[in-house]
Amino acid sequence: MALDGKLLARARERLAQRRSENQRESERRRREIYARVPALRELDAAYHALLRDYIALVGTGGEQEARLRETDRRAEELMARKAELLRANGYPAEALDGVYGCPRCQDLGYLPGGRMCSCLRALYEAERAGEQSRLSEAGDRGFDAFDLGCYEGKDRDVMELTLSTARQFVRDFAADSPNLLFQGGTGLGKTLLGRCVAAAVAKAGFSVAFETAQSAFSAFEEQRFSRDPDLSAAAGERVRHMLDCELLVLDDLGTEMSTAFTQSALYQIVDSRLNAGRKTVLITNLTDAELAARYLPQTVSRIAGEYDTLVFRGRDIRAVRRERRYR
Repeated sequence: MALDGKLLARARERLAQRRSENQRESERRRREIYARVPALRELDAAYHALLRDYIALVGTGGEQEARLRETDRRAEELMARKAELLRANGYPAEALDGVYGCPRCQDLGYLPGGRMCSCLRALYEAERAGEQSRLSEAGDRGFDAFDLGCYEGKDRDVMELTLSTARQFVRDFAADSPNLLFQGGTGLGKTLLGRCVAAAVAKAGFSVAFETAQSAFSAFEEQRFSRDPDLSAAAGERVRHMLDCELLVLDDLGTEMSTAFTQSALYQIVDSRLNAGRKTVLITNLTDAELAARYLPQTVSRIAGEYDTLVFRGRDIRAVRRERRYR
């Protein structure tokens, strides 16, 4: 089964955080033990000096075999003295070893030979379950999750029309449905309504992808440039799904780093999906002028000519909800 590159990246981030926490715990434990038993610091320093000597000797020819054997013998002797000293002071023999959540891969996520470790696989499955749960929750609540009570006056009139159009888009979802551009300032409910649309279309049996622009363009980069075969293959599968699914919702357009590569990736998404008759919802904080300044003219032209714009107006709904709580 192909892996979702976005979820795999999240799983790796979680594993990296775990590894950093374990490294900090290893260092804290080492300082504590060295403070109580200073001779252990000297033994560790001597052992690491021997290790450097051993590395320098490897591959230098048969005449060094005797020195390699002597270095091995001295290293084993130092390790035995270290274990004895630890036990004598009430510590287990492995107290100065690294702290790992997964001793099989030492929190790296991969085993010798490049096979994914079960610990990283478990984190990946947890991310996948979480993603499915979020979409399922949006689907269960439906458009009721979008609270028009957060808007007032003329802003509410505009948002009623926006919500009504989004509902109509879902009811009539088909090859002749329009593409949509959700456009407006920060905190006005664009992402929430995008999730509602994605969940409702998926619930109707269509294939759907919900992506942020930054994450989507990262997949294009990973597919092309990653040296990790697992990540490259997962990114390639994810790119294919973005291009081929019946509905793509691309959130936070304009927050990604602007490069020639990301501009080309956006054009590929917009152009290929239009040519194939597949529907897309773009979500952005950018104005028309900002879109024109940021992206390729041919991309902006296709969006302007082929997308219906849904305007989002009002105050930041998070601020409105905070005010309600303290009234």
